[in-house]
Amino acid sequence: MTKPHVNGKRVLVVDDGMTTRLYYRDVLETAGFGVEEAVNGVEGLERALMGDFDLLIVDVNMPKMDGYEMIAQVRVDPALHEIPIITISTEAGERDADRAYAAGANLYMVKPADPALLTETAQMLTGVEMAR
Repeated sequence: MTKPHVNGKRVLVVDDGMTTRLYYRDVLETAGFGVEEAVNGVEGLERALMGDFDLLIVDVNMPKMDGYEMIAQVRVDPALHEIPIITISTEAGERDADRAYAAGANLYMVKPADPALLTETAQMLTGVEMAR
C-alpha cells in the first residue's frame, strides 16, 4: 500500500534487491516522500522517463543495466539530467565511488544506508524543509 507523500516530492528507488527496495521505501515514505521502485537499470531508466521524479536512488550492481550506465544515460537526457542521484552500493572502495561520480551521481553511500542520513540527504537534495 502506498502512503500519501506529504512533502510533494517523488523518489525512484532502483535496486535489484526486494528487501533493500522495501527498506528505502519505508524510510522515505516515513519522511513524507512518494516512492516508486524499479528492479534494474533498464526499468529504472524507463520509469524515470515516464515519471516526474525529484530524486533517484540507484544501486550500482544490477542485472540488465548497472547503475553506472543508468546514471550516465540519465545525465545525457535533457528531460532527466537535472534530477539528483544518490548511489548506494555494497562496494566501499574509492574506485567505485569515483566511477559513480564520473557517471554523474551527486552522492555515493555504502549499504546499509543509515536511515537518518538517507532521509536528511533526500530532503536536502529535493529542497524539502527539514524538521528542527
